[in-house]
Amino acid sequence: MQPRRRGRPGHDQDAVLAAAVRLFNAHGYDATSMFDVAESLGITKSALYHHVSSKEQLLEMAVDRALGGLEEAADEVRALAGPAGDRLEQLIRRSVLVLAARLEFVTLLLRVHGNTEVEQRALARRRDFDRIVTDLVKQAQAEGGIRADVDPAVAARLLFGMVNSLVEWYRPDRGDPEAIATTVAALAFEGLRTR
Repeated sequence: MQPRRRGRPGHDQDAVLAAAVRLFNAHGYDATSMFDVAESLGITKSALYHHVSSKEQLLEMAVDRALGGLEEAADEVRALAGPAGDRLEQLIRRSVLVLAARLEFVTLLLRVHGNTEVEQRALARRRDFDRIVTDLVKQAQAEGGIRADVDPAVAARLLFGMVNSLVEWYRPDRGDPEAIATTVAALAFEGLRTR
């Protein structure tokens, strides 16, 4: 990650990033220019470059914010003791909380298609995360905690399809993230657990 630049008074790098992410989500990354970002902040384009070096840097910082949260959740869950099914459930819960806390960043991440090097690196990190989830499903199946008749990769995709669908409707005023995480986990795991 790039070192934080101080920038001009009234705006910091986080404010610039937040403005860029809002615009990328509203209009698309390709359709958003650095001029658009500067204009939304009420600063000149040259002032914007006191904070960041490029639009690509903004995209990289944004997807890193989303992926960093998910990777951190995965690392925490892998360090836990206990059955893999319980750890998988914890990962789903924590991922919902990451999504709620970093909604605009995760929304942008889910719209990345690999059109740039930054996007390709983000997709590779997403695939790594998917493998972690798939491996947890496999471990849970081997332990007898999750149905053996479910394909682990499909289960992983369906679980995160449910989590990722929150970007379409979740807003902070629409419910407590902890309660939503509990609901997602209950719906997902009642169908996966062995009886």
